[in-house]
Order: sequence, then C-alpha cells, then structure tokens
Amino acid sequence: MTSPLLPTYARADVVFETGEGVWLVARDGQRYLDLGSGIGVNALGYNHPGLLAALGAQGGKLWHISNLFRNPQAERLAQRLVDASFADTVFFTNSGAEALECAIKTARKYHAANGHPERFRLVTFEGAFHGRTLATIAAGGQQKYLEGFGPKVEGFDQVPFGDWDALAAAIGPETAGILIEPVQGEGGIRAVPPQDLRRLRQIADDNGLLLVLDEVQCGIGRTGKLFAHEWAGVTPDIVAIAKGIGGGFPLGASLATREASKGMTLGTHGTTFGGNPLAAAVGNAVLDEILAPGFLEGVQEKAGLFRQRLAELKDAFPDVFEDVRGEGLMLGLKLKVPNTEFVKAALARRLVVIAAGDNVVRLLPPLIIGEAEIGEAVAGLGEVAQTFRAQTLQAEPDAGKADERQAG
Repeated sequence: MTSPLLPTYARADVVFETGEGVWLVARDGQRYLDLGSGIGVNALGYNHPGLLAALGAQGGKLWHISNLFRNPQAERLAQRLVDASFADTVFFTNSGAEALECAIKTARKYHAANGHPERFRLVTFEGAFHGRTLATIAAGGQQKYLEGFGPKVEGFDQVPFGDWDALAAAIGPETAGILIEPVQGEGGIRAVPPQDLRRLRQIADDNGLLLVLDEVQCGIGRTGKLFAHEWAGVTPDIVAIAKGIGGGFPLGASLATREASKGMTLGTHGTTFGGNPLAAAVGNAVLDEILAPGFLEGVQEKAGLFRQRLAELKDAFPDVFEDVRGEGLMLGLKLKVPNTEFVKAALARRLVVIAAGDNVVRLLPPLIIGEAEIGEAVAGLGEVAQTFRAQTLQAEPDAGKADERQAG
C-alpha cells in the first residue's frame, strides 16, 4: 500500500498504539523500551497522569483564542520560565525551528534597534542542527539539508567545532552574534566543554555580540539541570527551547533578556498557534514535574548510573563501541559498526534508539526512566552488540578461506 504521506522519512514498519511510562506498545502487543522519547520530546514518558489531567482540564475550556487576547496559561508559563532562568521575556512557538527563527530575528533586531542594521550575521558551527526552515538549514550549514532548495539564506558563517582561530576570523563588522548548541544532538552528542562556553561568552562580550543558544534538544532537564548552559555558569542573551517543554504537545519558546529583546516591539513578530491555552496548560504541567524538588537531582543520579553501565558495555564490546559521550540523559554511543544498522537491530530487539551524525546512536530516554529500566536497556544493547560481534566472527573464517583460495 502506498502511503499518502510525503516520503521524506524512512519510516520503520512498526505501529505504536499506546504507551505507559518509558514503554511503547505496538499494534501486535509487543512492548518496546523507548530510549528515544520521540527524539527527546516525551520528557515525562507516556500517559503521565499530570499531563493527562492538564490536557483534559484545559481541553474542556478553551483550546485556542489567538494571541490578540490575554492568555493566563501562557502568562503563567512564561513567568515560571523567567523565574527559573536568565530571561526576562518569552515568545512561544509551536516548534524548535520556529523558536530558532525567533531567536535569529531577535538577535538581528537588537543591533538594528541600536543603529547597526548591518550587523545581521551569526557565527554557527559545523555539525550543528537548528531546524528545517530555510533560515535554520542555512544556520546548520549541512549540505544534505541545503541541497536543491535554491540559494542559501544569507547571514550565517559556519566554522569548525572548537576552532578558535576560525571563529576569530569569522567575526567582522556585520556579525550580530554566536549561535551554538551546548550539546549537539543531530551532530553526534557532542558537548561544548564548560570552559569553552565561558570563552564564547567572553568573546561575545568583547565584540559586542549576542550569545544565542539552541537548547531545543538539551534543555528542560535533559542534562540534569533545567538548561544545559547552567553547567558552565554562563548567562546567555537568547535561548531557544522546544521538545521537552511540551512533553509531546507541540510547544517551543524563545527566551531572552530585556536588553537582547529590545528591538522586538509591537508587530515585529507573531504566531497564530504559539502558546495557545492548550499548549501552555501542558507546558505548565511539564514544569510542575521538572521543577519539583529532587526531580533534576534524580535525573543526574540516573544519568550517572546509565553512563557507568554504558562504559562497562563499551569495555565488554570494544569491537562495536568506540566511545560513550554526552551529558545527563542525553547520551551517545560512538560506534565501530554502521549506526543505521545498529538502530535496526535494536528495534528488532524492541529497543528504540536514534541515529545521529558521526556514526553515533543517541539515547534520549524519558527523564522518568528508573534504575531497573536502565538495567534492561543496557542488557538489550549488549544483546544487540553481541549480534554484530557474531557477524564479525563469522566473517573472519570466510575471509581466511578466501585468502587460502587466492594463495592456491
């Protein structure tokens, strides 16, 4: 049967019908341990009672009223994000790409408001992923996403990850800011060292630039703090978030200081659906859990356990795993076998994992994962690794026989 969906995804032939906690249940009744969270979205897992209650309560009142009127749910969510962060203002969106679009516009408008409209360029980094709009694929700079869509949107200067000389050379009179993910997701779970993030803050200050962070994947508790940049102790100017803040409901936001957002005045930006009552109610329910006493500390503890067990797995299968990387429950396994094949083998073992760049498999479990489920995850990953080891061992004698035939 031909699907009416645009064929831009290589979808696995599995249909999930329900879920509970960190488990997904397919149409055939098989249970899958979810180590992907819908690409970092389902921070509280499936059928979370708090999210269900919030959705039901608001769903019986108002779903949508437009941003032409006051929205108490959105005002409350924005105030809570401000109180828990560096920010003074919040603009709600439906997705991470839209949050990045707002962040980019905010950075450009800041300089225009200061009398320097020529300062519109952002320095970005190789391996980055900032979304799928025309501007955000230009910001990410990956050719596979740019191909065929016409001229690249102007205003982005990409430099190698960690190349300070290239960064210095890229900064000029038209530069408005620096845009970076504290932990690259799509790029292969590459974390920016805390000292490097602090250095970027200093470079921005020295050059009159804004430091713009993409925390769409690494924010909202994923690394064990509400925002990943907190580990470095830096204060950004603008931060884009999404994914986890909605717990599965489409929701994103661009957070900024009062100074950085000074150019975003009446009529300069807008959205039809962003932060509507239904989305904001769910976002508030997510924060009820994430900001609850002990929750983030629990994420840190579970992340430490998971990483330790993965390190043991790497040592047990050095022919399959090259490295363990990441922060908190945003972990990556750098492989010596094709990551796409590993993802398929894991799915056959009823484990959901996600491929990333640099031949990495991403592990982004719901933040509510427990110790027992971490144990099951590691055991399952070990079984998958064993299948690749068996294939290697089987191939080696065949290769030896071929050598003997050639010698004869």
